[in-house]
Amino acid sequence: MITEKRIRELQEKFHDLIAEIRSVIIGHEEVIKQVLIGLLCGQHLLLEGVPGLGKTLLVRTLGRALGLKFSRIQFTPDLMPADIIGTRILVEDESGRRHFEFARGPVFAHLVLADEINRATPKTQSALLEAMQERSITVSGETYKLEEPFMVLATQNPIEMEGTYPLPEAQIDRFFFKILLRPPSLGELEEIVRRHGGGQESQSVRQVLTRDELVEVQQLVAQWPTASPLRRYAARLVYATQPSSPDAPELVKKYVEYGASPRAALALIWGAKAHAFLSGELNTRIADIQAVFYPSLIHRIIRNFRGEAEGIPVEQILQQVYEQIQPT
Repeated sequence: MITEKRIRELQEKFHDLIAEIRSVIIGHEEVIKQVLIGLLCGQHLLLEGVPGLGKTLLVRTLGRALGLKFSRIQFTPDLMPADIIGTRILVEDESGRRHFEFARGPVFAHLVLADEINRATPKTQSALLEAMQERSITVSGETYKLEEPFMVLATQNPIEMEGTYPLPEAQIDRFFFKILLRPPSLGELEEIVRRHGGGQESQSVRQVLTRDELVEVQQLVAQWPTASPLRRYAARLVYATQPSSPDAPELVKKYVEYGASPRAALALIWGAKAHAFLSGELNTRIADIQAVFYPSLIHRIIRNFRGEAEGIPVEQILQQVYEQIQPT
């Protein structure tokens, strides 16, 4: 069993990791923490924001600070599944004999940035989503395991929808969090110009943790203690998003077609465990569940026609759920 001293050592290392990331990434403090929560839970994330907000830089910086392999896939309408997972190619050995070898695609990395995933066709999207779910690739009857840790961060551009193939709601539900990237404040923008205005892409990043230490923390978070009342609180929050629930607030009954799935309750508990670890705690608290409430549920609420027509934000619906359902 891991000791409290070891837990404190690992928490301190992650404190150093956050500081190292912040030395490169300006602003986005909540985004950094949410990405790390997804990483600690071994889950995949959906990032939504306009271009130029530092999504690629964030993932690349995280990979360098952890000593992990990073790859970026730019999704386009002509991208094929083989361009992601790889394909078998004909090669010739020294004796002149020909045989097929599997050439691995960019999905064979620890951190995979799927940039503008909604620009690729559903067939290509499905190839990536299958790899995310199974954590393996099957080509011509041969199965190739993806090396752990494995995490996909998919991005969507919310302002440009022409020529795109939006992910179906059932596929979006497979993402652990949906993280919204906001534009920088005036002060942050001035700091970005000051720090990166000289033409340098980014400053050097030192490795803070090893891959083995990351896997150790992932296993630790999976076993993190969570009291029964907290699990019930998470279940009640998700249950209240169902229009048929007796606990559903007025906005849910009026504007929601389908509420959050059981994956949302699991995301609340898993995310709360990782948040408690990053906060330097030894147990999960109510505040940890509340901290991951919005990124866990915001992409799992499907509004009805009335909600869409009246432009009721999902955030407003969730705010009423958050305020009405109190921990017991």
